Amino acid sequence: MFSPGVRFMLLATFFFALMNAAVKFLGHLPAIQIALLRSLVSLVIAYGFVRFNGIPLPGNNSKALLLRGFFGSSSLVLYFITLQHMPLASAVTLQYLSPVFTAIMGIYIVREPVKPWQWVFFALSFAGVLMVQGFDSRIEPMYLLLGIGSAFFAGLAYNMIRQLKLTEHPLVITFYFPLVSLPVTALLITTITWIPPEGTDWFVLVFIGLTAQIAQYFMTRSYQSDELSKVVSLKYIGIIYALVLGYFLFGETFSLEAHLGMLVVLAGVILNIWYKNRLEG
Repeated sequence: MFSPGVRFMLLATFFFALMNAAVKFLGHLPAIQIALLRSLVSLVIAYGFVRFNGIPLPGNNSKALLLRGFFGSSSLVLYFITLQHMPLASAVTLQYLSPVFTAIMGIYIVREPVKPWQWVFFALSFAGVLMVQGFDSRIEPMYLLLGIGSAFFAGLAYNMIRQLKLTEHPLVITFYFPLVSLPVTALLITTITWIPPEGTDWFVLVFIGLTAQIAQYFMTRSYQSDELSKVVSLKYIGIIYALVLGYFLFGETFSLEAHLGMLVVLAGVILNIWYKNRLEG
């Protein structure tokens, strides 16, 4: 029923949702600090997977791999900040601008055209995002801009992944993400006051690194298996996870209008998948 790329993205979205909730749970720790420790845990896990599978390093296209790591690191830090200063579903919904940036830049970076009707479906999903944001007064303008910046850098990172399709193993690509994000976040950590993690914080930090690495692997497999414009909008389904986790874990609620906006987002996703399957059939 679903192509491999779609199945991989559904798995990635689920594990990203678990990571998002864990990051918000550690709201008493600075976002940059969480990103640093997440990168450290992910690097250890990623290196273990690479070694276990006997995959050679450093890879074949170091420039693109490093760019993927840098763009991903920039998006990661900004996203963690928004997760801690917005309701969970709002931060996740704002991140869903990344497919729009991905598709637009994909025209020039990986030379993948977007059909006219797909632009309509992307616009529909984008309108849903605006509806959610417009009805959520808890979002401050500064964090709104940071969220948009995170989505923009994510779009660049996803295009790098697609560009590396023919030259790199997915585990190499996922290894480079924490390899680059670790020194980037280590540099940024000098700008804040370090707060020592205590008790269960360490378990949650390991959980963040593990779920993030699994999600990155499945996302990479997805982008290498199908066209960007087909699978990238599947990330919108994570809004359902965010609503459920936000309600049960953090007591977050939304207005009827905001929920309607989320349904509009999902409508755009479903129509885009249906249209791509129809073209390929």
